[in-house]
Amino acid sequence: MTTNTEWTDAAALADLWDGVGLAVDAGGRGVALFRVGDTVYANDGICTHGEAELCDGFVEGHEIECPLHQGRFDLRTGGATCAPAVEALKTYPVRIEGGRVYLALG
Repeated sequence: MTTNTEWTDAAALADLWDGVGLAVDAGGRGVALFRVGDTVYANDGICTHGEAELCDGFVEGHEIECPLHQGRFDLRTGGATCAPAVEALKTYPVRIEGGRVYLALG
């Protein structure tokens, strides 16, 4: 059985800076994009603990720290890594093609 993945155009790769979040509306969802080196990560843009915009947080290595209560999440897995955050973020597969960032939202 073949699975067809639908990819949604989310942003230009040139708009992403290393260690700085970018909030985008992709397919009607608020998504946070983060570039760490040559890799782009995508996850839900709102903290699961305090309803804060994660793009306003601090990136260190592969973690994003929520700007509201300093909970942290692993950008690679979405897993909560520091209290008060305990619930993981939803993450999305990323594909880079032709200078654009595409997300698999389904």
